[in-house]
Parts: sequence; C-alpha cells; structure tokens
Amino acid sequence: MTMIPEETSLYGLVGYPVSHSLSPLIHNTAFKELGLKREYRLFPLKENELEAFFKDLHDPDCPVAGINVTIPYKEKAIKYLDSLSPFVQKTMAVNTVVIHPQKRTLHGHNTDGPGFLAHLTELKFNPSGKRVAILGAGGACRALISVLCLLPERPHSIRLYDVQKEKASGLLSDLGKRLDVSIVKVVDRTDELNIGLADLLVNATPVGMKETDPCLVSGDLLHKNMLVYDLIYNPAETKLLGLAKAKGAQTSSGLGMLFYQGVLAFEHWADADLDEKIKKKMLANLKKGLPK
Repeated sequence: MTMIPEETSLYGLVGYPVSHSLSPLIHNTAFKELGLKREYRLFPLKENELEAFFKDLHDPDCPVAGINVTIPYKEKAIKYLDSLSPFVQKTMAVNTVVIHPQKRTLHGHNTDGPGFLAHLTELKFNPSGKRVAILGAGGACRALISVLCLLPERPHSIRLYDVQKEKASGLLSDLGKRLDVSIVKVVDRTDELNIGLADLLVNATPVGMKETDPCLVSGDLLHKNMLVYDLIYNPAETKLLGLAKAKGAQTSSGLGMLFYQGVLAFEHWADADLDEKIKKKMLANLKKGLPK
C-alpha cells in the first residue's frame, strides 16, 4: 500500500450533486485501517468548473492524488485524461482517475462494470443466457452494457429504455463502433422492455433518489422470478425495490456495486490488493452510513 504517494493527501469524488454520496466512508475507512494520513472528500462541481478542476490536477503542487467521477461527468471527463484503460476505451465512460505522482498525468479507469459483475456474483445471479432490461442510458449504463456484452457467455438479450430515445440510440451506436452490441435493442416505451419476461431489471437512472420521484415502471410488470437491481443506494429501498419486493422478486440496491467499484478504485490508486479484513471493515462502515 506504500504505492500511494506520501507527499499527497487528498482523494475525492467529482460530480454534481454529490452530497448524498457514501464513498467517503469506503475510502476513509481504508486509509485509517492502513494507517495512512489521507482524506477522501466530495468535490461538487458545476459543468463550467470542470475544465479548470482537471487542469489543476496536472499541477505538481496539487494535493489530489486520485479521484472518482460520478453523475453527470462520467463521459465528459474523458477528454481531460491523458490515457484510458482498455475497458474505458470500449465504454468511453470513466469513474476512476489515477494521477501519476511525479508526471501528474491522468489515467482513466472504469470500475463500475467490474463492480457490478462482482456484486451479481455475490447475489448468485449469472447473467449468461438471461433476458436483461435496463432503464437509463447514462454513464453507468455504458459500463453495464459494455461489461455484459464483453462476457464470454453473454446475456440472451438486453433491452434499453431512456426517456430521451435519441440518447439511448446514440449510446448504442457509439458502443457499436468498439464492441459487439447485437444483443442490445433500444425500445420506445417502458412496456416494450418486456419486463414480464425479464430475468434482470436494472434502474440506471437517478429517478428514485428523491421521495417525490415516481416509479418508472408499473408494479404489475414485476414478478417473483427476477432480480430487480437499482443502482441507487440512498435511499436503501426505492419505490421500485419496494414494489419488486412486494411481488416476491429478488431485490438489490446499488450498495454492493458501490462497495466493489470502490474497492477496485482504491486498488488502482494503491497499485495493490486490499486484504479481506480491511474490505469487511469498509463494507461495515458503509452500511452504518446508510440512512435509517
């Protein structure tokens, strides 16, 4: 873990808004357990502040050694980076940036896709041959579709809906330039997601974070033979998950994905693996931070 440069101290999350984020609990726990004087902060940035922030990261005097990127900048941050991991080159969405301590170059990674798969494994859900429905065509969706399409044994099909159809179509067209997305179909309406036949339904939109948010799909379409996965983790149970649970479906918030992508991000920064004892402490503190 000594790969984290001693002369730097700050890591953080770039996005807007970020006040709801529990990411500091993950990383600050790891720093504490490792005895490192580091701090993970939230960087709420408006779009007109983004370029200057990334420019400052190149400054040798900048104390920031690594960042995470979240909504709505996972795609927009790409242009400010010096190099991209092979997976980011496929997805063109970034959520983790490693900053070289001497050169101050910015290297982009995406741990969302691998983190999602790691949590599916924990949930004992194998996406191979399954029918998948996804709501939302943002940066997280890019990572999910990419990682599912790159699996040696892929899902049977993926149906994608976004309220802005051109956004979903554009995403699919863009990904199709770099990987095989033949199993993915963009649909015009939520009822065309064929949720009644789906094995996995993923909400990859921010709809559900607010108490006043509607549920994007009718509860009548949900069924007990499916996993309903909401990337939202705060609140712990969205309206969608509540309806799914009432139908007897397996449900999960995005807390597990948040945890696994956080562990992978930290390991990118440290260039080393975290041991299981520290991971357990990170997850325990993350769960403590959830609103009651």
